[in-house]
Amino acid sequence: MEVLDAALSRIRAVDPGIRAFLTLMEETARKQAAAADARIARGLAGPLAGIPVALKDNLCTRGTRTTCASKILGNFVPPYDATVVSALDKAGAVFVGKTNLDEFAMGSSTENSAFQVTRNPWNTGRIPGGSSGGSAAAVSADMCAVALGSDTGGSIRQPAACCGIVGLKPTYGRVSRYGLVAFASSLDQIGPLAKDVRDAALVLDAIAGKDPADSTSADVPVPSHAAALTGDVRGLRIGIPKEYFTSGMDPEVEKAVLGGVDVLRRLGADVREVSLPHTPYAVAVYYILATSEASSNLARYDGVKYAHRTSRPSDLLEMYMESRSEGFGAEVKRRIMLGTYALSAGYYEAYYRKGQQVRTLIKQDFDRAFETVDVIVTPTAPTPAFKIGEKTADPLQMYLSDIFTISVNLAGIPGLSLPCGFSSGNLPIGLQFLARAFDEPTLLRAAHAYEQAGGWHKRKPPAAGEGSAA
Repeated sequence: MEVLDAALSRIRAVDPGIRAFLTLMEETARKQAAAADARIARGLAGPLAGIPVALKDNLCTRGTRTTCASKILGNFVPPYDATVVSALDKAGAVFVGKTNLDEFAMGSSTENSAFQVTRNPWNTGRIPGGSSGGSAAAVSADMCAVALGSDTGGSIRQPAACCGIVGLKPTYGRVSRYGLVAFASSLDQIGPLAKDVRDAALVLDAIAGKDPADSTSADVPVPSHAAALTGDVRGLRIGIPKEYFTSGMDPEVEKAVLGGVDVLRRLGADVREVSLPHTPYAVAVYYILATSEASSNLARYDGVKYAHRTSRPSDLLEMYMESRSEGFGAEVKRRIMLGTYALSAGYYEAYYRKGQQVRTLIKQDFDRAFETVDVIVTPTAPTPAFKIGEKTADPLQMYLSDIFTISVNLAGIPGLSLPCGFSSGNLPIGLQFLARAFDEPTLLRAAHAYEQAGGWHKRKPPAAGEGSAA
């Protein structure tokens, strides 16, 4: 209970300047903490007993409002828990609250929330990344020990990079999506944001595995991910994709990433160049496929069975149109329209089917690369966290924030970001590790070895409100 009290005290002191949380779950947390204390006293503690955990607000929590940071779900209270929520509860975790996100997880800055803008604990004038910006900021600012996020095109890894923490997107199918409010069903995956690689591995151990409630969860044995953290990468073959070092990358990012590669080389890894030739098409492919799936998934929000309903419609058609117009924000509307267009008669073959074909080519690039290497290392994002409001008027520039993370979701492989240095403005820079499907143990082993040698994860952001607004 003392740990929970400390976390709640920290949230009350810090979150007014960060705005990471949409809903606090103090009553639920106190019940969980009391249960954890009782189990600890009996020697029956779970692996996460008493640990304060935050949940991205697109994960269903029974009896607690789940909004997806959207007005259309502003009053939605699920009657059930997401599978990952149940798994963490079983492991003894204590849920302190639900975190802010870009509406329906559509964004790279957490500026698209219908309720508030979350700020970066390293500099409150900067974005925390997105769409899991609330979860990343909460962990970075010590308001919880770990958090869950979702990653459709980089939404765990990019905010982890912006906030100087670890973010892990597991292999598609490694973790159940049951109870995750869908954005793009063939791309979405749930994963942890944590202070270090070991904490991320412990959370993955708790949430991974086949789930009968999710037909896309894979019936693949789940090893102990924590046991893979040997600290030894001698002889590990590490690939550096030439296509990821582009002209638009911030020079400080490139320097920090290449410095991280040098550390791995000194640790005994065999570093070599690889090619992922279809990388330049990834952003275009993603914004065809993801928006198409979003158009389909979000069609259910029509003001009939649940979600926002306009107050006085004159007829059924007006009810549909006004309810959705009032309930969805600008970015969600943009993506629904893009997806509907790509799926429409006369354009399906030219856009959606072609996008699926190029997605296959992108996956094949990774398959070929992993024939010669065990792990691929890249930048996580092309720049450190940018200023709040800097890219909101230019959707294309915002979309390019995920240029190094999108391919991983298209290929379905696991990816992890961890800090590898800081900019001259004291903003974190992320290093991304990628591995074969379901080879999270090798991914975590390599990342952990680098983390222990680099030590960047030990740096703390300034207290909320003390960061420069520059």
